[in-house]
Amino acid sequence: MEFLPQFGSFAFTILAFIAAISIIVAIHEYGHYIVGRWSGIDADVFSIGFGPVLLARKDRRGTQWQIAALPFGGYVKFAGDADAASVGADRAVTPARNTMHGAPLWARAATVVAGPVFNFILSIAIFAGVVLVSGQATEEPRVGTPRALPPSYASLMTGDVVLAINGQEVATLSELLQISGELTPSARVRYEVLRDGRAVVVEASPPLPPVVDAVQPQSAAMAAGLREGDVILSVNGTPIWGFSELRMAVDAAAGAPIDLVLWRADETPEGQEIPVTLSPRRTDLPVASGGFETRYLIGVTGGMAFVPQTEAVGPVAALSYGLSQTGFIITSSLSGLWHMVTGAISTCNLQGPVGIAETSGAAASQGLASFIWLIAVLSTAVGLMNLFPIPVLDGGHLVLYAYEAVRGRKPPEGFMRIFMTAGLSLILCLMIFAVFNDVLLCP
Repeated sequence: MEFLPQFGSFAFTILAFIAAISIIVAIHEYGHYIVGRWSGIDADVFSIGFGPVLLARKDRRGTQWQIAALPFGGYVKFAGDADAASVGADRAVTPARNTMHGAPLWARAATVVAGPVFNFILSIAIFAGVVLVSGQATEEPRVGTPRALPPSYASLMTGDVVLAINGQEVATLSELLQISGELTPSARVRYEVLRDGRAVVVEASPPLPPVVDAVQPQSAAMAAGLREGDVILSVNGTPIWGFSELRMAVDAAAGAPIDLVLWRADETPEGQEIPVTLSPRRTDLPVASGGFETRYLIGVTGGMAFVPQTEAVGPVAALSYGLSQTGFIITSSLSGLWHMVTGAISTCNLQGPVGIAETSGAAASQGLASFIWLIAVLSTAVGLMNLFPIPVLDGGHLVLYAYEAVRGRKPPEGFMRIFMTAGLSLILCLMIFAVFNDVLLCP
């Protein structure tokens, strides 16, 4: 019966992948559909999935809304389309204004570009919504909630406002983080805090202990079973007190296995200690100045010894955050593709359906918030990919429309078929390479 846990994990991964892809595809195709409708183009079919139809309903406009058996994509078949890809018009039907091929150029272009735009809107909305719900840390260095830490650690109290660390004055949370990063890791640091209206001096654990704030999907830490909230007590038998010590130990290992001892909170005040062995994995990281740096990582991010107090964020600030986060994903994705093409970074950074499915399952296993965040990231990636000037994709259609706008007529039918066939062949080759990459080259 040992296969049951593996089967359960596999089924969960597939379900998470289908859920993520279905949401992203539904938003993408709805963008095509609704803008097409606003532009006067009728839709015959709106489908989530391909193949045999499982559920279907026709609305009063004559559009059939359906769910098909193969839930790995979707499409909108507009009036006059010969097929779901809008490759050519049905020769038996004279193009009319309400068909995709009979509509004005502006209407067709708007309909095509709407799919990727709706993907970007979904990403922006999710990122903005996360900030609206969770808030953001105040600039005042005030303790919101102390973390669960091992008995050997000492915590500050809820409501404490940090005034100084080891004699260095602190005015903002940013200053607190900067000073904390410069401290020599130790078991205790000296705080001056404002507590119950008066300044007191206390000794407590460093602000940046080796605590796991998040575990990255498909990382060495995820494979080894590390969880959010775990505290690293030692690396290769040497006790550590700061996250910077963990980072240095991982860098020094250069991919060699390292032994960790974790502390994990449970029902008892003592918690439990767990020995773990893992090997850091080669990772290409985007840098602020552009480009990438290659490092060996275990796939965890650090956090503070306490959760800072948060404050509500207004709609404008949340929207700005959503825009900046989506823009960062777009620019780093384009930079990553360019660096892979030039050979500057490994093609293992390119994930195919297998890799995306594994990432979806890993994100879902960490909770709803992590899964929703992944949907936002994938939605941006799908929108960006569809804008590439490759035949069959939305970007390929836009190239044809640009030709029509410049030449004043549509491309010849023979050219259209060659163009689309070449695009389909390219997409299939990329898919095969991505699956090969996931399964054999970068498992």
